[in-house]
Amino acid sequence: MIGKTVLITGAAKRVGRSIARELHGAGANIGVHYRAARDAANELAAELNASRPDSAFCLHADLLDTTALSELVAATVNHFGRLDALVNNASSFFATPLGDIDEAAWSDLIGSNLKAPLFLTQAAAPHLRHARGAVVNITDIHAERPLAGYPLYCAAKAGLLGLTRALAIELAPEVRVNAVAPGPILWPEDGTFDSETRARIEEHTLLGHAGSPLDIARTVRFLFNDAPYVTGQVINVDGGRTAHL
Repeated sequence: MIGKTVLITGAAKRVGRSIARELHGAGANIGVHYRAARDAANELAAELNASRPDSAFCLHADLLDTTALSELVAATVNHFGRLDALVNNASSFFATPLGDIDEAAWSDLIGSNLKAPLFLTQAAAPHLRHARGAVVNITDIHAERPLAGYPLYCAAKAGLLGLTRALAIELAPEVRVNAVAPGPILWPEDGTFDSETRARIEEHTLLGHAGSPLDIARTVRFLFNDAPYVTGQVINVDGGRTAHL
């Protein structure tokens, strides 16, 4: 990926940060998008630039503001001169028990997980077509196998899964569009899942343990770098959990 440019949403922390490091290590220049994690984004960009000067820069945007999405693309192209790949990683995740779902939850979960990836990909499409590039969406195994208590999040990710396949059709043959669906990789920072629940989930994976953000990052790199005949597909990176969920 030497000399190519990748825009990664939600790149400052957690899985997005790992993806940024992995693709940067493969030679890519990185647009580090963040919404609230400014310090973490600046720290990551400084780390990447120390390794290779002027190979990363930060972009701030609230992805729920669709007018900001074309500006994200334009800023990336203006800085690096090109855009070869897009990772739609940024995501909201919280419970929405039926009976308590409101418009704010709808706007947040559908907006971050489905609406933003659509409009950002649309804005990026001319540049990606020119570069014969690729898109990777980060979905979730619960897009196909819903998680109790999270109907709106699961519906949003199911929409992103369907959008992945639809965009693969719309952008073919110049641009490949695929998705990576994580299983238990990083637990939410708010303590949503207690230790007993975590243990039960890990025991239910065929490999018997949670995965690492690096597992996701390496799969994203594979789809960009080593899968020129793969499009419209979803790869579950879940330790085998969906084999008998």
